Amino acid sequence: MLRAVGVVLAAAFAFPGIYVVWRNISTDADPIGLLRSSRTLDPLGRTMQLAVLVSLASAAIGTTLAWLTTRTDVPLRRLWRTVLPIPLVFPTFIGAAAFIRTLNPGGLANDVLNNLGIDRTFELRGLFGAWLVLTLFTYPYVYLPVVARLQRLAGSLEESARVLGDSPGQTFRRIVLPQISSAILAGTLLVFLYTISDFGAVQLMRYDTLTRAINTNYLARPSVAFALSLLLLLLAIAVVVGERAVVGRIPGDATARSTRLVEYRLGAWRWPAGIVVLAVALLAVGAPLIAMLDWAIDGVTRASRDGRPLTVDADTIVEAARHTLESSVLAALASVAAVLPIALLVGRYRSRSGSFSHAIVIGSFALPGILIALALRFWTLRSGFAGDLFYDSKALLIFAYVVRFGSLAMGITLVAVQSVPDRFHDVGATLGAGRLRRFRTIDLPLMAPGLLAAVGLVLLSTMKELPISLLIAPIGYQTLATRIFLSFEESFVAEAGLMAVVLVAMSGVLSWFLVLRRAEHR
Repeated sequence: MLRAVGVVLAAAFAFPGIYVVWRNISTDADPIGLLRSSRTLDPLGRTMQLAVLVSLASAAIGTTLAWLTTRTDVPLRRLWRTVLPIPLVFPTFIGAAAFIRTLNPGGLANDVLNNLGIDRTFELRGLFGAWLVLTLFTYPYVYLPVVARLQRLAGSLEESARVLGDSPGQTFRRIVLPQISSAILAGTLLVFLYTISDFGAVQLMRYDTLTRAINTNYLARPSVAFALSLLLLLLAIAVVVGERAVVGRIPGDATARSTRLVEYRLGAWRWPAGIVVLAVALLAVGAPLIAMLDWAIDGVTRASRDGRPLTVDADTIVEAARHTLESSVLAALASVAAVLPIALLVGRYRSRSGSFSHAIVIGSFALPGILIALALRFWTLRSGFAGDLFYDSKALLIFAYVVRFGSLAMGITLVAVQSVPDRFHDVGATLGAGRLRRFRTIDLPLMAPGLLAAVGLVLLSTMKELPISLLIAPIGYQTLATRIFLSFEESFVAEAGLMAVVLVAMSGVLSWFLVLRRAEHR
């Protein structure tokens, strides 16, 4: 029975990707022909260029910050360990809007420079703008796993290298870097996949990537949109397969926690290193927070002074916040419930069908949100009774979220399953408890912390999701992310700022209690 459930769940996760392939076969979509067209090659080239640049920059920044805050005497390093992961709670389109409205003409930075008598106009658009925003808000995907890995490295090899005369730089290059390379690659993969699937930041920066091309064509030329979606899917799968092949060649290392971490004295470089960390924190955390508060305060002040009502009121914000929290909680609970049977098949019963289903779920992370939304939107329009049943429904929205973020829950859920000792089940079976009773009385209490962490990770990711929320949400069911994005697009900056503050505050509180407070690197 459990095997059948696992296969059905795997098919559900694979459905959007299969549907995209089927639509390319059954319609006049021509992905091969599009490869010779400039309208495909140009967005594809820009997507690859942006993803490579963001991945390299995030890997360099995340690794450097991780090493500085865990292995050196950089000033205020305890504070930085709390601050540096915070960009994870910012949707990238909010970060893009913050930098656009702050640095572009009429923004806060230009006003400050003009008051100082400096006539200088910034314009943040295109490749540089998209690269800057995505790098600042995705480096924690590298920073967090590298910190966790550095905290678990035995310090004996580093101590031996230092005794033999190696400098800190040589020790890092020869001893530390090979041992943390798998964590760097894993985080960089997440950054690459996030970048090629991002829509909000590239849309606001007016940088034409595949996601923008798909969004532009999905109504007017659906066959072109599906062909572009297939190319995006194949690109994501190729990257995942390549990363797996590279990681498979990296020798494993012992992961026993060291009783004493090696600390490097930076000497004259201590304060310059602190300035580098401070600069990243100010750009990635301080700048967007200041910008959002400035928009909100300035907009409310002007509205009250001019007697002009805002386009949103407290009831509208509360309703959008309620929709955001409601859909995110439902998606998080459904995601954990969906991956738990597969995790049991893999971690408890070592089933081959479970391993296959597990690979499908993990591979679904390669499906960009806009591709999932496009597939489900067209399926509901063209599939008759089933489509009529799910079209414009909250159930379809939750399903799309589960497919998009279920893979995030899988890893933590599998660890939770494997943390339950087999001898506990043997004792329960000896005492006459059936499988269901053992699951209820033994598994669930022991797995609860891990399952809660999985729920928290999916919940936080869902709250920021934009393409799925824009294309799949029922009519009138707007989340904070969609309302903020539409307000920015329509130049309602004060309204967007108010709702952005609410979204970031909600995400920050939930992130602290569900994820960061429990994170191993703390």
